[in-house]
Amino acid sequence: MKLFLRFCFVLFFASFIAAQQNPDKIFKSFDDDNSKFTNVGNIGLTITNFGTYGHGFTLWPRQPSCEYPIGSGIEHIFDGGLWIGAFTSNDSLGSGRQGPFVTTAAVDAASVSARGGGFEFTNKPGDRVVERSALLDSKVYSPLAISHQDFVMEYSDTSTTLSGGEIIPDHNPIGVVVHHESYSWNLSFANNFVIMNYWIKNVSGKYLDSVFVGLWTDAVVRNTNITSPRSGSTFFDKGGNGYSPEFRVAYEFDATGDIGFTDSYVGIQFLGASSPYDSVNFVSWQFRNTTDPNLFAPQTDVERYRKMEGYFGGNNRFPWQVSPATLKTPSNRSVLITAGPFRKISPGDSINVVFAIVTAKKFGTDPAALDNDEQKTNLFTSAEWALRAYYGEDRNRNGILDAGEDLDGDGKITRYILPTPPQNPKVKVVPESQKAAIYWDKRAEASVDPITGEKDFEGYRLYRTMSGFDLTASQDLNLALVKMAEFDSLGNDVGLNTGFSFVELSEPITFPGDTTEYSYKFEIQNLLNGWQYVFSVTAFDKGDVTFNLESLESGKLVNAAKIIPGVPPTSDENVEIGVYPNPYYANAYWDGNSERLRKIYFYNLPAECEITIYTLAGDVIKRINHDQTSNGSDLRWFQTFSKDAKQIMSGGEHAWDLITDNDQAIATGLYLFSVKDLSNGNIKTGKFLIVK
Repeated sequence: MKLFLRFCFVLFFASFIAAQQNPDKIFKSFDDDNSKFTNVGNIGLTITNFGTYGHGFTLWPRQPSCEYPIGSGIEHIFDGGLWIGAFTSNDSLGSGRQGPFVTTAAVDAASVSARGGGFEFTNKPGDRVVERSALLDSKVYSPLAISHQDFVMEYSDTSTTLSGGEIIPDHNPIGVVVHHESYSWNLSFANNFVIMNYWIKNVSGKYLDSVFVGLWTDAVVRNTNITSPRSGSTFFDKGGNGYSPEFRVAYEFDATGDIGFTDSYVGIQFLGASSPYDSVNFVSWQFRNTTDPNLFAPQTDVERYRKMEGYFGGNNRFPWQVSPATLKTPSNRSVLITAGPFRKISPGDSINVVFAIVTAKKFGTDPAALDNDEQKTNLFTSAEWALRAYYGEDRNRNGILDAGEDLDGDGKITRYILPTPPQNPKVKVVPESQKAAIYWDKRAEASVDPITGEKDFEGYRLYRTMSGFDLTASQDLNLALVKMAEFDSLGNDVGLNTGFSFVELSEPITFPGDTTEYSYKFEIQNLLNGWQYVFSVTAFDKGDVTFNLESLESGKLVNAAKIIPGVPPTSDENVEIGVYPNPYYANAYWDGNSERLRKIYFYNLPAECEITIYTLAGDVIKRINHDQTSNGSDLRWFQTFSKDAKQIMSGGEHAWDLITDNDQAIATGLYLFSVKDLSNGNIKTGKFLIVK
């Protein structure tokens, strides 16, 4: 099976374990940080401060490796990282030239016995991944932020040892320090890619020449809700690969694994560089393959450099004389995309190289196992948006600031500019019995578009999910949210001209512990108590014909609020406490596919109480402490179908998974319960029937 990475943080160091057939143990610095992952958009990508992305499923399922859509369980990357290859010389004339050398953030497990995993970047004591955001209401807001979620980190290849003095196997430092920034957005058209921006500085006393920079990726596109990464080697051998020279993107898809539950691509895309280079190159190889001349797994720096030059084997490049359809055959491969050669990096000089990791759903209705041009429509659309972000003010992409392109007037090309919809409103959803009240504020109405410089707010759209959306094997919340209402400004030719009188409150209101002034309210009726719903409010603008901008809408996932309707807490002695469904029949529609994915609800509970459940013989099988903030996060059902643990319940209900305090599933039968109100000591009783 593949190389498994296990980060075990202890008092002074962490062990990085490659768990495979012949495991190698490698110690990484205690200051390695693999705790950060993108979560403002619809892609959850773990990014570290030692040059890697993804986590080898060592943190699964509590942290995404490269999950898209977020919450779906569909992962796309085992792990990957930065590669830098170069020759070194004593002067600009090339005297004393040596190499090639290749520094790797990670390599595939085919060469772990020779390379110790290829983890050749280290960081300084005290280093961490720094998060910052351009969103004004973010806790990590910074005027220096480029995107809605930046990660900033630095690492180098100059050390030949890891913490504790352990030697990095076969590591020949090139002598570079890497300043790495990643950018992600919550915009509806740009929420499924992450830009990876690398500044590579030569800190050695030698000259670097014939430099290649690339991203190596062990992509694995599978639905982990269907097939666990712990299932063994067969989890990894279902991928098909391809490459688009037009968009400079290498990609992988699920060719035969969880078909019907996994219908997406992951792409590794080259966006651009600050210095001239000759070509962009794509190669792929087979896991543990040492015999196929085109798909062999490189073992040495020389072999890796040859791959970085774009050679599959011999003088064969993509597409080579063997049909590229070979790559679409399900298998376990790595992909590598590189740019170079950059002719020279003198001591003290730097180059800037930029990539993107792009995810997208397959387009159309053709079988998901295929890989035709129509199916790649969304992938290429997202790749184009990543390019558009990279080029920024350079709209014609000629590398020159032409007339009319200098939007901020600073005389240079400003990158990472995207047309921006209005700011997302602040949303609060209050669950009630069989309904919910949705409140939002007016902050979006003051938004100024950075390209036009105009206040162009037009209106709001309200979205909801339907009951049972969370039980599907492939959860795509962005698609599950369906529009239920729209309100927009009067007196123009944009939208429906409804006005806001139907939803605007006579006076803004606030809630305890929340200083936001909510100006709008919308009620949704006929909800099912005990079912999970998500609501969202977006803002959209007028667009601008002059700048050829269509009407843009803020992201649906940014302020998405998850609630479970139910009754409020009560201590009224005349209100009967009950259970639903009662009788409970096993395999109720909201249940999952295992014994621990069942639930029933107690309702009409006091704000704070103790629930005790008995058999008919009077044996206590379960005690539950309830308070009005309880949201079920201790149950496997919510851990599976509500992974962010942000669901809000009404306060007067409590879910139970039918598992006793002895960790046993209860059997068919009649059960008794009592509820003690902790505020006054009153006790109420009831009963429920379980049928399995």
